[in-house]
Amino acid sequence: MRVVAFGGGHGLSVSLRALRRVPDLEITAVVTVGDDGGSSGRLRADRGVLPPGDLRQALAALAGSDPLSAGTADLFQYRFDGADPLGGHTVGNLVLCGLMELHGDAVAALDHAAALLHSAGRVLPMSRVPVEIEAEVRHASGVVESVRGQHEVAITPGHVEVVRILPPSPPACAEAVRAVEAADWLIFGPGSWYTSVIPHLLVPELAAAILASPARRVVTLNLAAEKETASLPVPDHLHALTRYLPGLTADVVLADGKAVGDPEPVQRAAESLGARLVLAPVAVDSGCPRHDPSALAVALSPVLGTAR
Repeated sequence: MRVVAFGGGHGLSVSLRALRRVPDLEITAVVTVGDDGGSSGRLRADRGVLPPGDLRQALAALAGSDPLSAGTADLFQYRFDGADPLGGHTVGNLVLCGLMELHGDAVAALDHAAALLHSAGRVLPMSRVPVEIEAEVRHASGVVESVRGQHEVAITPGHVEVVRILPPSPPACAEAVRAVEAADWLIFGPGSWYTSVIPHLLVPELAAAILASPARRVVTLNLAAEKETASLPVPDHLHALTRYLPGLTADVVLADGKAVGDPEPVQRAAESLGARLVLAPVAVDSGCPRHDPSALAVALSPVLGTAR
């Protein structure tokens, strides 16, 4: 069964770690390319490459479980400390930067890295062109500020009125479009809603492929609000998807019952997408608002099995 998961950062990583626990899946991760902070931002600015951080995290999540692959994944995730030019960079970001320059193509570089890691799936960028994320944020004072950059949008307090990407019509990664066309399931979330999930819906060719795809769709909701969605009620996370991609439907909305609270408004929002709401305990036992990959896999298995 062919599954395409959209997102970026830790949210996509946990989704991929869950999916690889579900048997008989062919997994493709489609990753945002708007990161402009930390090591990724520095390499993007200095070398002109796609920001590698979210791509690296997806690769590490799909790395093989044999000792050599697991060790290579640990190396990819190793971050240099210190205040020298190497400080703050991760090994995997530098490797991906080198592979992108060596191959002259991001997809070839990612496929090369996936082979090194004996990856359980393929990692693709949503576009071969890096994008900037820009948002209009309304502050408590009522003032609306234009905020540019994924990092700044993610940390700026206030209500996001609208989010967009620059350039406004980047070319979609052709391999990602083909994966969507061939998919049995499309999975959105968890992750930073405005900076990791919704940007995929703003790439015209990718959005068109999502709408035209016969695949069934799962939306996995977050366990807690982040700064960028602090003013966004849980049901409005679902409404935001159709705001940016009118006509988008879903089959299943997956959420943790404790995180949702009153399920009735979320149920109605799910029904507005044509979806049923599935509540399952998918958080880690410690009580932290983080998904547990094993629990998420248990919740996803029967959902994805309905397509067989």
